[in-house]
Amino acid sequence: MSQSVMNESKLPPFSILVTGSTGFIGSRLISKLSANGCTVRGLSRKKIENSKNVKYVQADVFDLDELTKAMEGVEIAYYLLHSMEGNKDEWQEFASREKIQAQNFLKAATHSGVKRIIYLGGLVNDGPDLSPHMQSRKEVGEILASGNIPVTEFRASIIIGAQGGSYAMLRYLVERLRIMVCPSWVKSLAQPIAVDDVISYLVESMSNEKTTGKIFEIGGPDKMTYEELMRVYSAYLNKNLFVLQIPFLTTRLSSYWVDLITPVKASLARPLIDSLVHDTVVTDDSITKIIPIKLKSVRNAIDIATKEMKASPPVAEQKEEKTGFKINQKIIQISLVLLGICGSSYYWLDDRPEVYQPLWILGTLAWYSAIGVSIAFIHYKTRLGYLIAGVLSWVTLAFWMFDNFYVVFDTSIIASQPNELMTIRNFVGIVIAAVTVISSHNLFHKVIDYQYKGKPI
Repeated sequence: MSQSVMNESKLPPFSILVTGSTGFIGSRLISKLSANGCTVRGLSRKKIENSKNVKYVQADVFDLDELTKAMEGVEIAYYLLHSMEGNKDEWQEFASREKIQAQNFLKAATHSGVKRIIYLGGLVNDGPDLSPHMQSRKEVGEILASGNIPVTEFRASIIIGAQGGSYAMLRYLVERLRIMVCPSWVKSLAQPIAVDDVISYLVESMSNEKTTGKIFEIGGPDKMTYEELMRVYSAYLNKNLFVLQIPFLTTRLSSYWVDLITPVKASLARPLIDSLVHDTVVTDDSITKIIPIKLKSVRNAIDIATKEMKASPPVAEQKEEKTGFKINQKIIQISLVLLGICGSSYYWLDDRPEVYQPLWILGTLAWYSAIGVSIAFIHYKTRLGYLIAGVLSWVTLAFWMFDNFYVVFDTSIIASQPNELMTIRNFVGIVIAAVTVISSHNLFHKVIDYQYKGKPI
């Protein structure tokens, strides 16, 4: 146990408060402090059972009375809160929500006699064109420091660790795509840091007086662009990665793309991508002299995170439904194959000359390509795969219904009237397409809830 942590044993029991106690950073920080013999109070919106050296208190940061009561007796408070996730309306108001959170926290901390606040924010530049997310992170630090309580603020570059949003976005993109279509922000420089090193800085700063009331920039030993980071992870997996850069792809479009390819929701991907638009490299490394630790390389950080995910994969909470996710997954794969088989009948069952026209053949090739692409992405359980399957099945459903238009209205509108066998085939295909529509809709809206996030691809 380090001397700084030993000194914290002089603090009254449970006088160390960790907000965001169940989050990516908070849960690790609590584990580290607890393992080092510190008694910790974890703040959570939900009720959580206490464990050894850890007492959880339930409070809503937006309820000042609840928060003040939860902070009674606290001397050191870690501020690890953010409002990046949520529905569309909540995300659009995240800056105002983060402002209220920080203001309430400062008021409660002041009233409760907190002696010190330690805040983990994002590494920002001082330019006028900061993204809304990074501007909010900076303003939160300014709000916390506006009171009489000394604040230690750490500004981190990309944090790499199992169950972290940045790592999840990185690994899912690289694991699922051999060809990457990227915007210009992949050329921005970053200084990725291992989550364990971030935790070490947070823990060691508690009793180090030299860190009191100061702002520190933290990053790992490697400086690289996000494209280079993806290539490092690709090399770690022994995979080839091809990157195509499209300059007009905005951060909003990028977040939607990430949402369709990975389990990382657009509401979380957007601020993560926003933080990558500008360089996030350390310009002041004074913390490395105050708290000298051996920083892990990017490859080492990736290796640790990957092994941790394999050893202890988190299983997403699953909701009980009449039709399970796995059943829908099988249904959509089978139905897409059956659609392909039905479509091939145009060239062994149909006797109409139109099916050999160039435009028809071109449409057939595009249709089969869409089936193949959707099956490939469905294999990786991506929303993009279900989206393609849904659009494809709707188009197919409409096409085959119009091909049988003559049955009801005694006239053909797509081509000449199909023979009897093709008419029957159209009706069978309509049923298969309808099943594909239903299963793709169910999977598109439920895949993130059912995603087995810890399972390696």
